[in-house]
Amino acid sequence: MKRSLGYIKAFVLVALIGLLYGFAEKRHKSREIRKVEVKFTDTENLYVTEEVVNKLLIQNNSAVSSIDKETLDLNRVEALLNEHEMIENAEVYLTLDGKLKAEVSQRKPIGRVVGNSSFYLDKNGELMPLSQFYTARVPLMFGFDGANVSKAYNIVNYIKNDEFLTRHITGISRLKGDKYILELRELDFELYLGDSSNVALKFNNFKAFYKKAQKEKKLDTYKKVNLQFGDQVVCTKK
Repeated sequence: MKRSLGYIKAFVLVALIGLLYGFAEKRHKSREIRKVEVKFTDTENLYVTEEVVNKLLIQNNSAVSSIDKETLDLNRVEALLNEHEMIENAEVYLTLDGKLKAEVSQRKPIGRVVGNSSFYLDKNGELMPLSQFYTARVPLMFGFDGANVSKAYNIVNYIKNDEFLTRHITGISRLKGDKYILELRELDFELYLGDSSNVALKFNNFKAFYKKAQKEKKLDTYKKVNLQFGDQVVCTKK
């Protein structure tokens, strides 16, 4: 009899704990979200603002306090953010104290196409629209469109990842046959790259030439520097 009574007490205790847990869980889910926090992984240049992300987070642009944890679909909100044309990746989660947080990584442009249609080329080689909030300081690209810009990706990406080239090269123009001419920030000679093959070799040759010509104070004496041959730099004087 005592043993049966003990079993009954244990069962009642477990049931009570389960009931309290369920009640607490339901109460937690029904609590309204009081605050939204947006964190950009790269805050230097904002191509999409916190206000825009906030509107996407609350889905219907209503007050944050009108949404409760139970009705909020985190997967849907995260998908909405990831579909935005300026966002590369977003992670959305809820905290125990009722905060809705989002960590956002923006897409990163490496070149800007200028012409009848203007857009960025991003670090993944994909087309990216211009932002109304910020203009990226990247090389300008002339003579390109959505169909051929990807052919110059390895050139623009190499420039973006090289400090020397980023400092000196301001533009790239496409010629017939997918040949390219590069524009320099302070020098007036034409830098002819040729096609997009052997980019690393051509740029290494250019840096060696630049260093030597600068030391000899001859940079202003050239009107054309040709890198297309890969194994050498051919210069034409003014």
